Amino acid sequence: MPETHAELAPNLILYPVFAMFLLVAIVLNRLRSLRFAAVRSQQVPIGYYRAYQGDEPDALKVVARHFSNLFEVPVLFYVGVLMTYVTHHVSYWLVGLAWLYVALRYAHSYVHLTSNDVQLRFTVYLASGIVLAVMWASLLFQLLRTR
Repeated sequence: MPETHAELAPNLILYPVFAMFLLVAIVLNRLRSLRFAAVRSQQVPIGYYRAYQGDEPDALKVVARHFSNLFEVPVLFYVGVLMTYVTHHVSYWLVGLAWLYVALRYAHSYVHLTSNDVQLRFTVYLASGIVLAVMWASLLFQLLRTR
């Protein structure tokens, strides 16, 4: 039997996923706003969005790339959370790591969509990757211990 805390509700591991969904929604809304404004101001012809041929202003490219990025490595976060939940290995440690990952992704989004300081952005991105790796390693260790 996995070591879980009797007072720890297994659903606690799921709340960081809702926070990630909120981040995706925020970035999508920002992208929508910028694109509508670019079309209204005629910076981008509306036809551009039929086949995405041509060029968008750099500010739009950054947000669009960031939005796409939220469907790359974070997918491993979602899978790790779901694996933790379905295998009944929810622990304070893994819940804490999940929240730390989400916090770092919010920080990464903030840096990327404001100052876009590449060095700071990379540092935060790397930190989130390390947290995710620790999360996966912790889950693997727990699964191996309870074979």
